[in-house]
Amino acid sequence: MKISRLRVRRDFLYVAQGRKAVRTGVVIQARDGRCPQDEIRVGFTATRKIGGAVTRNRAKRRLKEAARLLLPLHGQAGNDYVFIARAATAGRDWPQLLDDVTLALQTLARPASGETTD
Repeated sequence: MKISRLRVRRDFLYVAQGRKAVRTGVVIQARDGRCPQDEIRVGFTATRKIGGAVTRNRAKRRLKEAARLLLPLHGQAGNDYVFIARAATAGRDWPQLLDDVTLALQTLARPASGETTD
């Protein structure tokens, strides 16, 4: 399974209309992608609300590594994912952050019920 990056704003907006899972360390949005069925596309974002450039970059680096480790295990091929950093992302213990990402991906893997998951 190939993992590639979302880089264009319209792709992020497309995924934002899908399902989401909210955890203490991360918000993950998912939607059936416009990509081949053997590929997962993933994007990362952090707003200025969570801190300055150093904090945002640290949060995104941590989310990228978590996605690299966990998307092949829990991600669904053919889907697009957007990982959104939260205020707790940069300072959260690594095992707890991995648990947050795992639980969020497992929640999104369940059949859609038509409503967002909190």
